[in-house]
Amino acid sequence: MYADSNDTDKRNATSKNTRNSRNGDIQSIAADLTKFQVRILAILAADDRYGLAVKEELSEYYGEEINHGRLYPNLDDLVGQELVDKSELDKRTNNYAISPKGKAALEYEMEWLEEQITEGDGE
Repeated sequence: MYADSNDTDKRNATSKNTRNSRNGDIQSIAADLTKFQVRILAILAADDRYGLAVKEELSEYYGEEINHGRLYPNLDDLVGQELVDKSELDKRTNNYAISPKGKAALEYEMEWLEEQITEGDGE
């Protein structure tokens, strides 16, 4: 049983070291994201969406209306960081899609959370 614990610790350390060396910039980007921005990336990872659809998903998650003044500055920030791609559907509607860089940042965040949960279980 003790050997299993050491093996798990070694695997976790190896996983962390590999992830950190591979994703130095992504690690920094992911660390600076707000929870709200992480949720936007998660929504867009499931499927491309126009702004109102993102707003509706977030409103459902938070259990309250998300106003434009909160959503669109965050979307613009994610676009500026090249984590989200923005394209025009028509003159009034934009489509948003997670970029490869955004997907990498989201995956990094999810892996980090998984490690914290797993380590917290004593595994």
